[in-house]
Amino acid sequence: PDLPDLVQTKDYAILTSEQARLYQSGVDGMLRAVDESEGTQRRGHVLAGLIKLKQVCNHPMNLAGSDDEPAAIGADGPPQSARSGKTMRLMEMLEEVVAAGDKALIFTQFRRMGHLLSAMIAHDLDTQTLFLHGGTPRTKRDELIARFQSDDKTAPIFILSLRAGGVGLNLTAANHVFHFDRWWNPAVENQAPDRAFRIGQKRTVHVHKLISRGTLEE
Repeated sequence: PDLPDLVQTKDYAILTSEQARLYQSGVDGMLRAVDESEGTQRRGHVLAGLIKLKQVCNHPMNLAGSDDEPAAIGADGPPQSARSGKTMRLMEMLEEVVAAGDKALIFTQFRRMGHLLSAMIAHDLDTQTLFLHGGTPRTKRDELIARFQSDDKTAPIFILSLRAGGVGLNLTAANHVFHFDRWWNPAVENQAPDRAFRIGQKRTVHVHKLISRGTLEE
């Protein structure tokens, strides 16, 4: 009863033409693989296909490379938010958050997408970000949390991988929480807003769930 309101909304985006082509190609490839396999192998093709489709919904560059290649991101220029309907929508919303002097958490299940978002936000909004993922050392993790919770306004956006940021963090400086991509298990996903919506929070917390229309996300 001591907590303020929690407002949850679904924010929809439209796939770009590039994303739509990649999405259809992913669906066709998965169906072919499923038709040609059985049992455990068949289930493996379905899971791999679904993950690929989720990456396409995020951004075409989420498909390429590995999670452990952040140095390669931006080597040919900053990643373009205009290549994804979802990143375009996110940049619009984050611009309002930053202009209002608020702070935000962004959750994604893909480490590579976290690096991409960090680069896009720096380029599009001229704003620093913090990024916590499973490979972040404990001391660095504590430094990131302390900086975000402080009055430091230079890095108002905290990107977190869902597994690394799902539990055990107090991030009440944020009053906006963005689910950039959705987790398979709603119970796990629901732990994410609790980083901001907990004892110590004095403002209404807005939770935004980004969904690509006409895809498995919807």
